[in-house]
Parts: sequence; structure tokens; C-alpha cells
Amino acid sequence: MRILALETSAKAVSAAVTEDGRLLASAYQATGLTHSRTLMPMVEAMLANAELSLSECDAVAVARGPGSFTGIRIGVAAAKGLAFGADKPVVGVSTLEAMAWNVAFADGRVVCAMDARRGQIYNAVFQARGGTLSRLCPDRAISLEELAAELAGNQEPSLLVGDGAELSLHYLTAHGISCRLAPPHLVMQCAASVGAAAERAALAGGLQTAQELVPVYLRLSQAERERNERMKKEQMK
Repeated sequence: MRILALETSAKAVSAAVTEDGRLLASAYQATGLTHSRTLMPMVEAMLANAELSLSECDAVAVARGPGSFTGIRIGVAAAKGLAFGADKPVVGVSTLEAMAWNVAFADGRVVCAMDARRGQIYNAVFQARGGTLSRLCPDRAISLEELAAELAGNQEPSLLVGDGAELSLHYLTAHGISCRLAPPHLVMQCAASVGAAAERAALAGGLQTAQELVPVYLRLSQAERERNERMKKEQMK
């Protein structure tokens, strides 16, 4: 199965084409430019340079969240637009599961972490064994204190991935939790791993129409939280 994959969940943006577990083409950028400016030119240039076309792909995949609210919206909107225009199905995958595929070859516990601000991380934990992953908990927004309490007592060192991995490393090691960072080129989320996760999801019946694809945020945006606070104050008057 050939998949065009997109990853826009954090500061970096990437695109890739995968086929039956192989990476055919990829593009990555982490220069601070906005995803709305870089994503589509990146996809077009990557396909052109590899002499591939969207019509030759079987599906469009995207990291649908959790992650940056703006980044996720851009990625999901782009995936929906590309899929709708080319009459292709889509696969929305967990950002956290996708990043775990970066290190699926390394047997052991994989702790995925993204900085969710406000004292929390977006987190999921997986067990890697023989190049496959088993999910140990759902995607969630939790505090580092909660994660440390959950991992306490486990003798097996945890491998940390994601843009919140270094933040988690400092906290966990300070609290006696055995853990280490993935190698630098495997720490951050990337479209190639979105493609890997999407391929497995598609084979398990996870294909959707463009209309069915929706982002997953796990919690309300700052604007929504502020609106709810204003509404509560108005109701109390």
C-alpha cells in the first residue's frame, strides 16, 4: 500500500511517501516557518523530485493529534483537501502512536511525550517487541508527576520520544525513574512514522473518507477555555 503521509503536530513539518513498510520519499523542515506556508510546497516538491503523483498513492495519512492546535488543524485540512481532490481515502493516526514507530525496533517500553504546556504533557506508553508495538494506555494529557508515579517501580528503562522527551527526561531522572532519550534523529515526530502507523491502521480497517476525518485535541484550546471562563463569570453575576 502506497501512502502519502503528513506530520504537522509540532514545530517541525514533514511529508513522506511510504509503501509496504518502505520509505520512498520524504521531506522535513524545522526552521520556524509556518506550516500553512511550507506544507503544500513541500509535498509538491517531494512528489515532483521523486517522480511520484498523488494519483499513484492509495491513501493520504495525517497525524490528527494530539499536538499544536494550529498545526493539527493545518495538517488535517491539507489531508482532507488532498484526499477529496484526488478521490482517495484518508487515515488519521495518533501523533503519539506514530512517534512510537520511530523506535519500534528497540525492544522495551516507549514513552511518548509532547509538551502540552500548563504543567502537562500529551502522553501514551507502548511496549516495543520484535518490531511491533503494543499500546499500554490511551492517549492522554497528564502531569509529569502522574507519569512518574505510574512508571515508578518498573525496572525496565523507558525510551523517550517526542518534542516533550527532554522535558520528561529531566523530571523523571530527578525522581529516580530509569529512562533515556531516543537517538537525536529518532526523537521527533516525522511523516515517515505516520506512514508506518497508517499502513497498519489501514490494514485493520482504518480507512475513512475525507469528510469523516476529524482532529483529536484531547483538551480545549486556550480560546475555548477563556470563553468558558467568561461564560461562567457572566452566569454568576
